[in-house]
Amino acid sequence: MSANKVQLEAEDHTRDAAFAKAMHGKTAEERAGFMAMMNKDKSAQKAAVDEYFKYWDGKGAHDEHTKERVEGYATLTRHYYNLATDLYENGWGQSFHFCRFYKGEGFYPAIARHEHYLAHMMGLRDGMKVLDVGCGVGGPAREMTRFAGVNIVGLNNNDYQIERATNYAKAAGLADKQAFVKGDFMQMSFPENTFDAVYAIEATVHAPSLEGVYSQIFKVLKPGGVFGVYEWLMTEEFDAENAHHREIRHGIEVGDGIAGMVKVSEGLRAIKAAGFELEFHEDLAQRGDEIPWYYPLAGDVKHCNSLSDVFTILRMTKVGRAAVHKFVGLLETVGIAPAGTQKTADTLAVAADALVEGGKLNLFTPMYMMIARKPMNA
Repeated sequence: MSANKVQLEAEDHTRDAAFAKAMHGKTAEERAGFMAMMNKDKSAQKAAVDEYFKYWDGKGAHDEHTKERVEGYATLTRHYYNLATDLYENGWGQSFHFCRFYKGEGFYPAIARHEHYLAHMMGLRDGMKVLDVGCGVGGPAREMTRFAGVNIVGLNNNDYQIERATNYAKAAGLADKQAFVKGDFMQMSFPENTFDAVYAIEATVHAPSLEGVYSQIFKVLKPGGVFGVYEWLMTEEFDAENAHHREIRHGIEVGDGIAGMVKVSEGLRAIKAAGFELEFHEDLAQRGDEIPWYYPLAGDVKHCNSLSDVFTILRMTKVGRAAVHKFVGLLETVGIAPAGTQKTADTLAVAADALVEGGKLNLFTPMYMMIARKPMNA
């Protein structure tokens, strides 16, 4: 969808901050995602569940790309992460993205290497001022600062994640190198020509228009500055007329808070239409790796290289997910876990299955890399 056809949501930071305080309280200070998950305000959690699932309940794959979802992109994404952040941290870690794997490589080292590779391809250097678009709880930002010595501003529309990212940066001794701010990446408030570089790791897929978010990135990037992105895209093998293909895409969207995904060709068109000079692009999922990027979601423990990896991957198996489903359901029944926790976990499981199927059929990639530059005369 082109940028000029998207109706942007009106921002209300006061409303969002009040809701975050009501729902999350002091749980942003919890180091363990599970403990944070158990201590939400139950009425606020129910409100978040209702707000998020109103875009999905009773709406199957044939209702994709609805006007309501696209126009509600910011609310959709904000409440998705109100519900899913603690589950992500508990099950995956603090960097909410996929990666490639080499034989003998552990899960978390591979995650870090994926971040390092983006920094390398972008040419990030000590002292650069860098924007992280859709920064999550700051896992990649902390790694980028340690690896390349850059100063990072993380942009996020979820107040809870901003608070967690800020706390993690302080604990890591990086508070002087990092700041995390509230904002909508479709309408950035930074002055033009502010940043030396901008990156986004599996985040701009939440935009209602890739051209729209890329245009905002172009605006705040200095002339000659570089933009690097790992984008979630459907491949050219995706057929919108194929019912199974549509079900896979819908499963990814509903379980990951995405208004609507597009093909690789649209991603390439969008970045050029925003004004960038595209220097490099490649689907890293097509490098023929022996270990597929989706192996953790598939629960394929034969690829694990440490006991820690085994515990991480076992939670992703169907047996592991079923155990989590029953455990969380029990906690909800006895009033320990807030209502809606199980529904959220089940939705993430739907997404996991769809992501694996999409990867196996080569219909989807979470790592389409694009490196682009803003012209010096822009």
